[in-house]
Amino acid sequence: MSVSVLVGSQWGDEGKGKIVDILSDRYDIVARYQGGANAGHTIVIGDTEYILHLIPSGILREGRECVIGNGVVIDPNALLDEIKFLEEHGINIEGRLFISQNAHLIMPYHKILDSIRESGDNKIGTTGRGIGPCYIDKYDRKGIRIVDLLNKKILEEKIRANLEEKNNIIKKLYDKEELDVDAIVKEYLAFDEAIDQYITDVPSYLDAAIRDGKSVLMEGAQGALLDVDHGTYPYVTSSHPTSGGACTGVGIPPTQVTSVIGIVKAYVTRVGLGPFPTELHGEKGEQLRQWGHEFGATTGRPRRCGWFDTFLLNYSRMINGISKVAITKLDVLSNLDEIKVCIGYELNGKRLHSFPTSVDILDKVKPIYETLPGWKTDITEIRNYYDLPAETKNYLGFISEKSGFEISIISVGPKRSQTIEL
Repeated sequence: MSVSVLVGSQWGDEGKGKIVDILSDRYDIVARYQGGANAGHTIVIGDTEYILHLIPSGILREGRECVIGNGVVIDPNALLDEIKFLEEHGINIEGRLFISQNAHLIMPYHKILDSIRESGDNKIGTTGRGIGPCYIDKYDRKGIRIVDLLNKKILEEKIRANLEEKNNIIKKLYDKEELDVDAIVKEYLAFDEAIDQYITDVPSYLDAAIRDGKSVLMEGAQGALLDVDHGTYPYVTSSHPTSGGACTGVGIPPTQVTSVIGIVKAYVTRVGLGPFPTELHGEKGEQLRQWGHEFGATTGRPRRCGWFDTFLLNYSRMINGISKVAITKLDVLSNLDEIKVCIGYELNGKRLHSFPTSVDILDKVKPIYETLPGWKTDITEIRNYYDLPAETKNYLGFISEKSGFEISIISVGPKRSQTIEL
């Protein structure tokens, strides 16, 4: 029996989709534990590119069962579009997809409020998909869960209570058109009918599966440095991408977790606002963006790019309990004559001993770099670690030693086949 947590170890966009796809070949169940359709996991199989936002990437492996846990907030339209997309591509999900009855639903007013707030002066760079407002309602005990769809009377009462408040904000504060209760009730009851076959008591399902000796891979969205508690607050997501969020997000107790696997990009990217000590500006940053196709799978927004940060990774390794990592997009660095690696921060001339999550401090730190030689060789066709250029192995060994983790997988391209396992 194996229960593993897969964590994005930086600011997200580390390539979790491909690694989940690779690893799901050796697990029976893949479970998504937080986030919503603001995530975008890209998997390339042959000549076909799949972009999934809610359904775990393991659905692309025949025979694997996939779970959307209670920690995920679900946009009905996004989920139905994704199911349709998979079916059109010949992916059979019948009897393979299980959705927690306790997952919260993103409502139309969540998207409107998110969009309005992001257009104001206090924006933080969200995707505008309603994720934050949905989590606000969840923790304010006003949320609407999938289980509420089972009773039309209760559903209507909850929507009316929510809309009385939300319409006041939408109409009186922002001068936008009010939403209609009856139309929303009708839309969400139709959604319930469409997904009824997938609704499951997820904790009981997973408990029975683990007792039967099945293995589980828990998949997070975004990255550890976007965790609402442990990230660069307030420029964070509204949930817990860290490994601690996995257990509450699907209902598996911590005593069942056997390993935590980190996903680490060979350089660092960030989407939206917030501090980024190793960010590259100008030509170098734009080159990395173009070479790595660093544009959001969900929004298409250009990602900010920067040098690898071992100081950040040590913090992420500590809070997540990461022992092994998969390194992604190593091939993107192949054009560089030299590569810088951040090994620490200085603040006012003094070296910091721990990673600061205060955005005020992070905006002022000065990265301490070591420079390594590049390899200037195409590595996308290499399938054996020992065939990698000496400079590439030196780079991997350096970041591994400085970050305190062991590398188990190296990705040298977006395809399944472009993978080296150690």
